Amino acid sequence: MASPLKDKLSTSMKEAMKSGDKARLGFARNLHAAVRKKEIDDRVDLDDAGVIKLAQNLSKQRQDSIDQFRQGGRMDLVEAEEAELKFLQEFLPQQMSDDELKKLVEEAFTEAQPASAKEMGKVMKVLLPKIQGRADGKRVNEAVKARMGG
Repeated sequence: MASPLKDKLSTSMKEAMKSGDKARLGFARNLHAAVRKKEIDDRVDLDDAGVIKLAQNLSKQRQDSIDQFRQGGRMDLVEAEEAELKFLQEFLPQQMSDDELKKLVEEAFTEAQPASAKEMGKVMKVLLPKIQGRADGKRVNEAVKARMGG
């Protein structure tokens, strides 16, 4: 099965080579290498969902690095990580707004009917398939906790 995201990645690499954009080419090569490694390790041909999941993991790593570099006062490294994060986000679905997330959280609460905060897992089980990478897990967790009043 063809993956439009892998095609987009190949196109990004070619365009970066032609334009001489070394940073963008490096980002594209990093993502391409991660995709190839995953395909070889798991002996699969990644589809778009697999590429998205990989890009999400790499994005989370970049975000963690940005936070740590900021704390360490290394703004030069923050800028480099932010540039790579921006590139990775091109391969992720459009992030949902806070209002959309809040609406889905409400629907999940109506469907799951949690009796207490201990049943947060029931809500997440209903909610996460509806989100499908359009909101960071940390954001989702915070929204559910806020709705539970904790």
